[in-house]
Amino acid sequence: MNLPTVLDLITDRETTARQHADRLREQITTLTAELARIDSELADLVTTRATLRTLAAAEFTADDPTIASAPYQQILHILSTAPAGMRANGICLALGVEPLPKHVEGTRAKLKRMVNHRVLTEDEPGVFTLTPKRT
Repeated sequence: MNLPTVLDLITDRETTARQHADRLREQITTLTAELARIDSELADLVTTRATLRTLAAAEFTADDPTIASAPYQQILHILSTAPAGMRANGICLALGVEPLPKHVEGTRAKLKRMVNHRVLTEDEPGVFTLTPKRT
């Protein structure tokens, strides 16, 4: 092989490598923009969660500090995803708690307390739903 042929091969390889590097830079730019958008969305979600927890804690603890506790928040979550009202037995099952009478009655007592605080409604006896302002 002579020198001009080797230099041509190097030039061809350099051109190919430069084109590949340019494509990678474009991908990096695109991915960086996408990452910035997702980071912004995550920050917004963290802020929203913190705001909602603060508002919920202030509202729920006004008369009864226990209503802001985890079991009440779990009940709210279950009812917010339920297509219709639920009974205490169904909520126990959704919570993964064995529906023994003592657990069902404890859950019913929590539900009644939430009705008294106007967090839930009981339009039918024993069937609990979120108040309309929460749906």
